[in-house]
Amino acid sequence: MELEVRHLRALCAIADTGSLHKAARLLGTTQPSLTTQLRRIENALGAELFSRERTGCRPTPLGRAVLSRARPLVDGMNALVTETREAVARTTQGPRLRIGATASRVIGGWLRRLRIRLPETDTSLQVDVSANALLRMLAAGQLDVAFVHEVEGFPLRLPAGLVERVLVDREPQFICMAPDHPAAARSVVELSDLAGDRWMVDPAVDGEWDGLRRVLVAAGLNPPLLHGDYLTAVSLIAIGEAVAPCQPTSGPRDDMAIRPLRGDPLGVRLMLVSRPGFADFDAVYADLETAYRDAAMRASGYRQWLLRNESPLLSRGAVA
Repeated sequence: MELEVRHLRALCAIADTGSLHKAARLLGTTQPSLTTQLRRIENALGAELFSRERTGCRPTPLGRAVLSRARPLVDGMNALVTETREAVARTTQGPRLRIGATASRVIGGWLRRLRIRLPETDTSLQVDVSANALLRMLAAGQLDVAFVHEVEGFPLRLPAGLVERVLVDREPQFICMAPDHPAAARSVVELSDLAGDRWMVDPAVDGEWDGLRRVLVAAGLNPPLLHGDYLTAVSLIAIGEAVAPCQPTSGPRDDMAIRPLRGDPLGVRLMLVSRPGFADFDAVYADLETAYRDAAMRASGYRQWLLRNESPLLSRGAVA
């Protein structure tokens, strides 16, 4: 059997996800099919490329060597296909901008500015709770840029070749609760004030549960947890059945109180990532920067936090 690009792409997917099951989902195939394919590749090369362990698949020393040669070939093929498609699209459809993003209050203002800046460009938006999923789409040529957040202490898996620029190095995560919650009367909430509450997290958000668990354990807390999506969280928080971390740019609501946590134990890094050679990256980043600052200024709680912390965001047009 001769190795083909699809075989190399399969090896990279297994290494990136650390699991045959996850890699099969990423590649749009079944785990038995991928297992058979891996066995054939290893037979063709005459050696084992991955060690199968209880927690997943890990590259063997030879596997790492093969992957170091395979990744540039896969990236090169992806770039070839992407650039060819873009050339065809420019000829037949006009300019386009494909944006990916994790959920954020900033997106609306960002898109409005981009529409003004690039009126002839067909702009599309793909929102996903998983930043890693968006980065994989970006690496595959399905997106031009992705605005993502990275939970502190749990770095994202950034595919080789992508270009990143940090928007905010550390954005504090606030807490949202029912407006009649006792802690809502305070301007800054102690974690201990929430010890008796149930916490709501979305397990599909990369790093969210791990980051929250680390902070709770460090504070000596072990509260009951609920898993669910954003809409479910909002409904439960509003009636006092749960509390949850939230973005400081979250807008005011009559049925919810949003407060900073003492010491800002939860934080995320915000960044814009693009495919290599994306010509409009500087302009797209500049509009995102302005949109973020505007959203921060509109959120009174975040604006007050920025004042207390003497953030340069208050005195400059750029985000620091």
